[in-house]
Amino acid sequence: MGILSGVSDFFGLDIGTTAVRAVQLKGPGPNKALDRYGEVEIPGNTGMSDAKADMQKVIQTVSQLIKKAGISTKNVAVNLPSHRVLTTVIELDKMSPADLAKTIQYQAESFIPTPPAQSKIDWAIIGDSPKDSHKMEVLLSSVPNEFAEMRLQMLESIGLNVIAFEPDSMALTRAIIPTDTAAPQMVLDIGSNATDLVIASGGAPRLTRAIPTGTQTIIRSAINGLSIDPAQAQQFVFKFGLSKDKLDGQIYHAIIGTIDILMGEIEKSIKYFGGRYPNAQLDRIIVTGGASSLPELPLYIANRFGINVEIGNAWRNVTYPGDRQNELLAVSNHFAVAVGLAERSA
Repeated sequence: MGILSGVSDFFGLDIGTTAVRAVQLKGPGPNKALDRYGEVEIPGNTGMSDAKADMQKVIQTVSQLIKKAGISTKNVAVNLPSHRVLTTVIELDKMSPADLAKTIQYQAESFIPTPPAQSKIDWAIIGDSPKDSHKMEVLLSSVPNEFAEMRLQMLESIGLNVIAFEPDSMALTRAIIPTDTAAPQMVLDIGSNATDLVIASGGAPRLTRAIPTGTQTIIRSAINGLSIDPAQAQQFVFKFGLSKDKLDGQIYHAIIGTIDILMGEIEKSIKYFGGRYPNAQLDRIIVTGGASSLPELPLYIANRFGINVEIGNAWRNVTYPGDRQNELLAVSNHFAVAVGLAERSA
């Protein structure tokens, strides 16, 4: 959702539940060079709260991040979290872009859950319908005006110039999926409180979902199943994960029920995609986010669905000095959205 266009000097800002992250790139072409990046935790994990006191914490945290990372521009592309935005694919008769704009304006209330007059709506034609040659697929995104304007005012209050809002799903797709890949890919971004699931093909999302299962859900399962404190549960979950031969499999048995709830939602998404695109075979699942580092989780997903699974590399389309590779790969699973925002062609 662009606000201004033609701006080449900007950074990507991901405001999450637990932290804010920034990435600034430089140079021309599709593979820009890393200039600056950084991350600062939000006090109290209140990044998604609408309370004024919590929003003030976010503002202060963003200011700290800009100073820490040495961001050199005021122009920013900022994320729209999945639980705040609707991103969906609709089918319409083939028509000109001008006619499409009118059609979406007049029929918007049938596509989005909020009143059109109270929403910001963006759209893009992504291809022909897989089932009807007379129709086309349109990627539609909408966000309530109240949230977008609140976030805009929040960032402008510290002197930033918001050039674009973009859904997490779009930024993830741009950062994680190789630019030369046409085959369908699934991206799983397993965050703190939720998992963003995107199936993309031909460079565009074809299915997006926000699943209310994340690392905190998994950790709570360990707390409840083993009657241990949160700090110990987090340590055990990330140290032993789905290993059945560690601690007599106690961690595995405590968290596998929650993991399988997530697997069930992934299975539903794969079936839906296969039904809508019967001639398109899902090529791989790319896992990112905090839980991507859980021992044996990628293998569990691969065995469950019989599909190749890889750990996402947020920096795959970014150039950087070789001596920074270990440093960057160590934090890659947290930076996909920020990198994708920075890779926009503003």
